[in-house]
Amino acid sequence: MPDSLLNLDQANLCRQEAADRSALISTHTYDVQVDVSGAQDLDRPDFPTVTTITFSCAEPGSTTFLDYLHHSVESVELNGVRLDPAQHVGAARILLPDLQAENTVTVVGSSRYSSSGEGMHRFQDPADGQVYLYTQYEPADARRVFPNFEQPDLKARFTFHLTGPADWVLASNQPESGRRPSRPADGPDGGSVTVDFSPTPALSTYITTLLAGPYHRVEDTWGGHPESGAPEVRLGLYCRQTMVPALDAHTLFGVTKAGLDFFHGLFGVPYLWGKYDQAFVPEYNLGAMENPGLVTFTEQYLFESQATQAQFEGRATTIMHEMAHMWFGDLVTMTWWDDLWLKESFADYMGTLAVAEATEHTGSWTTFASRRKAWAYVQDQYPTTHPIVADITDLEAARQNFDGITYAKGASVLKQLAAYVGRDAFISASREYFARHAWGNAELADFLAVLGEASGQDMQAWAETWLQTSGVPELWLEDSQEGDGPLVLRQEGFDPAAGQAVLRPHVLKVGRYEPDAHGTLVRVAEAEVHVPAGASGDRTVVGNLGRGSADGTRLLLVNDEDLTYAKIRLDEESLCAVLEHPVQDSLARATVWAALWSMTRDGLMPARVFVDAVARLSASIPDVGVYSQVVEQAVTAVERFTPADEREQVRGVLAEALISALREIGPGSDRQRSALRAYARLARAAGEPTADQFMQVLEPLARRAQTGVPEGLSVDAEARWLALIALAALGRVDRSALDAARQDEVTARTSVWHGTAVAALPEPALRAGVWEAVMTGQADGEVLSNDQLTALADGFTASRPDLTAAFSDRFWPELEGIWSSRSNGLASRTIHGLFPAAQDAVPGGPAAQESHPVVQSAQSWLDDHPAAPRALRRIIVEELDDLRRALRAQAS
Repeated sequence: MPDSLLNLDQANLCRQEAADRSALISTHTYDVQVDVSGAQDLDRPDFPTVTTITFSCAEPGSTTFLDYLHHSVESVELNGVRLDPAQHVGAARILLPDLQAENTVTVVGSSRYSSSGEGMHRFQDPADGQVYLYTQYEPADARRVFPNFEQPDLKARFTFHLTGPADWVLASNQPESGRRPSRPADGPDGGSVTVDFSPTPALSTYITTLLAGPYHRVEDTWGGHPESGAPEVRLGLYCRQTMVPALDAHTLFGVTKAGLDFFHGLFGVPYLWGKYDQAFVPEYNLGAMENPGLVTFTEQYLFESQATQAQFEGRATTIMHEMAHMWFGDLVTMTWWDDLWLKESFADYMGTLAVAEATEHTGSWTTFASRRKAWAYVQDQYPTTHPIVADITDLEAARQNFDGITYAKGASVLKQLAAYVGRDAFISASREYFARHAWGNAELADFLAVLGEASGQDMQAWAETWLQTSGVPELWLEDSQEGDGPLVLRQEGFDPAAGQAVLRPHVLKVGRYEPDAHGTLVRVAEAEVHVPAGASGDRTVVGNLGRGSADGTRLLLVNDEDLTYAKIRLDEESLCAVLEHPVQDSLARATVWAALWSMTRDGLMPARVFVDAVARLSASIPDVGVYSQVVEQAVTAVERFTPADEREQVRGVLAEALISALREIGPGSDRQRSALRAYARLARAAGEPTADQFMQVLEPLARRAQTGVPEGLSVDAEARWLALIALAALGRVDRSALDAARQDEVTARTSVWHGTAVAALPEPALRAGVWEAVMTGQADGEVLSNDQLTALADGFTASRPDLTAAFSDRFWPELEGIWSSRSNGLASRTIHGLFPAAQDAVPGGPAAQESHPVVQSAQSWLDDHPAAPRALRRIIVEELDDLRRALRAQAS
């Protein structure tokens, strides 16, 4: 028996263990009974479960194990034999010895309700006291609800039975097949029912789901798709009762139907999961989760206050992303988490494609270029960067790899792949991939095989350079000769994980832009460029794009139309042009601003220059997605990248620009709302006398005044609390005023905002209490939920950095204790939330920043804790890298 099987408390499943288990057993069916009829008793921590699993064993007489993070286990029966829990049950695993060729195991136990968003999350609505439940499992938290073989390649058919209060909604992946009374309706609690659900098709454990509570439900129907054989599908939407006014069902159903039409036309493979429900749930850790038949979303996608078109577009993109998973991830699933990209990168790419081509949000690729790729570029420059096809040795590593590389870089590379092989070949390969691997599992080699067949190309070299290396390529232009000679595209690339240069193939465009009569840069010429892989990809002739306008102003834009994944360097003339002139084309504009932000983060351009450009040009950015991204980056430039002795002056420049935007950019417009969000965030850490500058807007908003508020600005709950949080951080409002504001409107969201505002108050005793609450995960004797913990951490770090400096030394000794005592999600929120990231550079140049006290403390912790969990070390490494980058930029 392998030693690992003897450690029944080991929760971190390793890849080799999973491979060994899948070689030994094949799972067939699960029958899972879950009873949440006692969930309204908040003092009760657990709920009963009964799980029966049938499976085969290739080597009778062998031993394997179930995964179960339980509250208790009452009995385990394997093939009619009762096993002794004292000998066979640990904190994380249940030992199953002496297997037969065909096996049945039944486990009776109880599982814990969660407040972390992992497993069975329980939430009480502060507005009406109602209790709501939902599950969230990815990558491996189904084992928090019922015992199972928790790995993606052990698929099975699941039959769920959910018991709960008779007046609750009870739902799962499949339609209800029957219900029966569980306790009499005339009892003191109103009785309970058990709902039986139809068996699922073959599923991985992590995409099963349960939903329970007094949810509001709305129904509709999608008419089907005869060409692909897709039948009519029943649609449903769920939300909490107090969220009903924000449930814009018509819009949500419209996007859903458009997506089902689009993906059936694109893939030609029918949706066969029975129904398509979408639930908007509270305190959700993710944007959404692709549970087939019952997709879950954060209820932040139900807009209680004014929402911008960028927010509606973002929601539509998430809906399409999750829908793409019905094929990429649910129908065909990765074998192990190394190939997480096989679903997430594809869903990110396909989701954006669907929004661009099937909805009113035709500019979704512009938002992708501005916002999504920014996430990828940051992630890919960390010391912890990894290939898109990552080396995931265990579940803790898998949790950390739901990152900007797996999602946004992967999607960017797939967009480049579609340009490289052609869209028809790409879609044809996807269809063949589904046909070969439907209801099963696949790996990178499987997709490359169908792609090679469809394109007629050997895709191995492409995959090796793009999918199996890390790091961001850099592209720039240089003149190859004087006069009217051709331009040369240069490429530089380095794989930090492998420690060697890598030059990737690219199909891209280079555009030439010149000012029109209004001073706007417009495209006057464009050339397509095919950059080969390897050494010959160092220099590629572009051709003649012309030499310049009469006054010499021009922009030469590499990666025009954003076809590839790369940082671009602007030559001096181009940089001068974009710092003075707006760009007409939306994708080109997003690409230019991404380049300017990269230069700022890299310390190649002073933060004040970026802020000046935003102040001068942001009003000419019509796309609200790009506008909101750019003004938020400007706030970060002020707070993190501007030297301390310049910060208040630069803050004032940005504040004036945002005030002008609030007053002039368009009453009631989306950009006005985006300007308010940036303005309120900018105000939080303002010093004297700059703080006074913000009062003219924030104070009237906080008291919901009729005068003093910019014309057209809706003074809704979000606007009011944006102002209150900023005023709290500035010490311009007290606790009693914050408490009174919360009582004016008690909702889940105002409760979170109230927590942030109170934590931001610059009162030493209060701040000490907030620190202890976040570090211990408890306040006033109650366990903090995921959202409550984040709210307090956000408030604690919201105001001037000097108010948090006294706590920095107390941070490091607590890290391993936090990690070992909490779930991965809560521990990550705590450490990210309290990391002392806001610091001022020490005297000297960039190199001198290694002597900064916080840099030294963080590096010392890493040096002294080489054996700390890799996921914990990764958080510290990335936070430290961000800090070093900010300090170097300040010192430059």
